[in-house]
Amino acid sequence: MRRSRRVVLPDKDHQACGLFGVIDRSGNRFSGEMAVNAMVSMKVRGNGLGGGFAAYGIYPDYKDYYAIHIMFQDWDMEAKHRVDEFLDANFDVVYAEEIPVNPEANVASPPLFWRYFASPKKKGDDKKLSDDDYVVKKVMEINTKIENAYVISSGKDMGVFKGVGFPEDIAEYFMLAEEYKGYMWTAHSRFPTNTPGWWGGAHPFCILDWTVVHNGEISSYGTNKRYLEMFGYYCTLLTDTEVMAYAVDLLMRKQGLPIEIVSKIFAPPMWDHIDIMDEKKKRFYTTLRMNYGPLLINGPWTIIVARHGEMFGITDRIRLRPITSGEKGDMLFVSSEESAIRAVCPDLDRVYTPMGGEPVIGRLRSREKEIAKQLSEVE
Repeated sequence: MRRSRRVVLPDKDHQACGLFGVIDRSGNRFSGEMAVNAMVSMKVRGNGLGGGFAAYGIYPDYKDYYAIHIMFQDWDMEAKHRVDEFLDANFDVVYAEEIPVNPEANVASPPLFWRYFASPKKKGDDKKLSDDDYVVKKVMEINTKIENAYVISSGKDMGVFKGVGFPEDIAEYFMLAEEYKGYMWTAHSRFPTNTPGWWGGAHPFCILDWTVVHNGEISSYGTNKRYLEMFGYYCTLLTDTEVMAYAVDLLMRKQGLPIEIVSKIFAPPMWDHIDIMDEKKKRFYTTLRMNYGPLLINGPWTIIVARHGEMFGITDRIRLRPITSGEKGDMLFVSSEESAIRAVCPDLDRVYTPMGGEPVIGRLRSREKEIAKQLSEVE
């Protein structure tokens, strides 16, 4: 049955987006309550036109299958019928259901959400693709060819939950504190600047298990978008942040670059700084700028990016948007506001503010040695 609880959208007050991310580096899973409480403490940074969460480790019973969350705008059942046919033709779907929600939550005109747990069913030339590349290809086909159907997340053992409302309203709608436990959470309160506040445009943005939450504006969006289209990524969700999700998938998954390198592509040093570096560094940064110039991210921005086992936060090179990090034992936090971190962990071991373009990285302990080896090979 179609649900509609709240009918009046809040005014579009000019505030700012709020970001929060937390990872338990030991891998222990915990509920979404911490992320929700952190976002509540930053309520002033949002305006009720968008909120969302990404959670990792939430589907242990189906961890070997892609968890495909799909939004059907306007409860378009013809779109759902076409998606069901598409998925049956291209995947082995082992389980599917409507995502459970609380119909009493304070949200406006929610669309229909379904989740499908599936493995690729490759045929013909598609057998040459890796499973991940195959899923990306099929996600793009759904987003561009089936009207009113949007893939919200598509990774294994993770999911994105987002919509129009304050973050705590979205969390209540999807019952995140009660229904899910993960070892890593990211969260976002949205202030849409140049794009509409709609359910598909809320953050996080996701492709495979990559998710991005973003504060700011990407003035290089057109250049970034056109570059990514050459690699088969198509932006359909009407907001600039979408390019960041596809850029990290291209650079980190497909090209195997670690964030320590990718951060220098997104937020490279100025040319006059490169000119005074020693020859080795000058050659390194010149090579990056020559090869990846279309993925330089211009404008004021801070992002938190996550994938299984890893989370990082980074801001633009002159810090036009805030970012703060804190640690307590195995817990690492990244947020727009120190107050949000202290609201959920008052006795921190350490708090620090990174320089512009310097990533704050949190990884599962099990992945740290693997990445250290990868970096030594790059150097």
